Amino acid sequence: MFQQSWVQSTPVLVRQIGEMRYMASSDWLDVRGWTESLVGWSMDKTHDVLPSSDIDLEFSITRPRWFLEEPIVFGSEINLQSGFADIQPSLEAFFVSTIMCTVVFTTMMLTLMVVPYIERKFIGRLMDRIGATTSLRSLWIGEGPSTAGDWWNKLPMGMGVPIGMLNKSLNSAFGNSHHLETIDRVGNRGYHGIWFLFPGFFQALADFMKFATKEHLIPEKADKLVFEVAPVIIIATTIMCYAFIPFGPHIWAANPDLSLLFLMAIFGVAPLGVFFAGWASNNKYTLIGGMRSAAQLTAYEIPLLITVLSIAVISGSFNILEIVDFQIETSDTWNLFMLPLGAALFLITMIAEVERIPFDMPEAEAELVEGWWTEYGGIRWGLMFAVEMMRAYAACILFAMFFLGGWEFPFQDTLSGIPVIGTIVDLIPGLVVVLLKAWLLFAFFVWVRASLHRIRTDQILEFGWRYLLPLSILNLAIAMYLRLEVWTGTSWPIWVPPVITVLGIILFVVYAIDEDKDALEYSRRPYSTQTLDKAYPGSRRD
Repeated sequence: MFQQSWVQSTPVLVRQIGEMRYMASSDWLDVRGWTESLVGWSMDKTHDVLPSSDIDLEFSITRPRWFLEEPIVFGSEINLQSGFADIQPSLEAFFVSTIMCTVVFTTMMLTLMVVPYIERKFIGRLMDRIGATTSLRSLWIGEGPSTAGDWWNKLPMGMGVPIGMLNKSLNSAFGNSHHLETIDRVGNRGYHGIWFLFPGFFQALADFMKFATKEHLIPEKADKLVFEVAPVIIIATTIMCYAFIPFGPHIWAANPDLSLLFLMAIFGVAPLGVFFAGWASNNKYTLIGGMRSAAQLTAYEIPLLITVLSIAVISGSFNILEIVDFQIETSDTWNLFMLPLGAALFLITMIAEVERIPFDMPEAEAELVEGWWTEYGGIRWGLMFAVEMMRAYAACILFAMFFLGGWEFPFQDTLSGIPVIGTIVDLIPGLVVVLLKAWLLFAFFVWVRASLHRIRTDQILEFGWRYLLPLSILNLAIAMYLRLEVWTGTSWPIWVPPVITVLGIILFVVYAIDEDKDALEYSRRPYSTQTLDKAYPGSRRD
């Protein structure tokens, strides 16, 4: 009787809940569905292995009648299958959540390696720099008087022989050969590779290994407790953000109804750790950096939240997965074409939130050494550097979710109708689409870094309060009007996205080419300058 009721109730309920995890968009890489099926199957097998008969665990203690007339009874009859059935839904939820957290964290860490690699390669090409492109250079060619040359021969007991054989074979096939002496000076010992993109991929990993081996020092007059806690706040809250960030329609750790609110609340906690780190170091440069961070993030946090609210309004949900589904299934239109102003605001405020150029005044290496980072070193500095990349990476993924249709391939409906191309497009999992969009957006971050100068602190605050805040309120009003007056309940009118997109492009072009000639005339120097042909590094190469 018990087995029949179990089969008819609990598993069915659990599997229905799993099937209702969100709306319609999907692909073949159903990691969460596979995990739920595997965990459910293993729990069912565990339930069936347990004995179905009742187990009598009752025992009694008799006392003299003058003391107690009835014996004292302990224990009761139990049924292991029945008891396991009561806790099985909770166990399934626990194991599924644990596995999905591991999957999301692993996916984030592995794909995060591409982010610093993109920054180093792309900004090097933008600035026309020809630098070292080797990975793990010190291990590969050796550096300094002690390790330069055949360093592997110095290893004891002949352990370096296979390393030397591998090194010589690779150098003979792919060794360095460059017309510039500054690059070829290592004497054909520096591996540049056949394709320039490959060398340097693991440089970020090598840097992290270096940071992990450095000694941890605490300033003598620092507030030691706050000094140690601040990196934990920054790192922990940043990693927690990825619990609500999906990497695909079936790759996510948590999906509460208010996942958007939870995400933004956690995202805004890290700046507190930045301020604590700057204050606790007992250094004037770190304190100034922390104060700048607090002022800047306060000025940009409010426009960011209002912009995110407009996304929720136009999508009709505070759930990130439902926001993506609204673009893919319901409206069949990316939010980028409905809220171009919101997309620009979100991008600008996110660049300021992650403190990247031109909004990196809290760090400002030219005047504050390293800002609030100054007194940190070793593993803590390395982890906080990685966290900075994580926050920028999260901003790129969120932009793809909110404005670029998440895991939808561009023109996916049209391409799916083409015989061969449609099959190829359908085989591309949503994870790949999300990663490509996020990496391209991070390349845009790098382009902005290479193109714009660092903005003064007062200009940053003025830009946030005087311009971004009113524009974010205007964007919210536009989103409310579109949702209440234009939305038909099933789709957008066919003319609305093109009209809004064209108007957005026209306004962007008008404001991009606008110049205040009077201001330019006023800013001219009252003196003339003369350009001299001075010597510079590399001018005497030939």
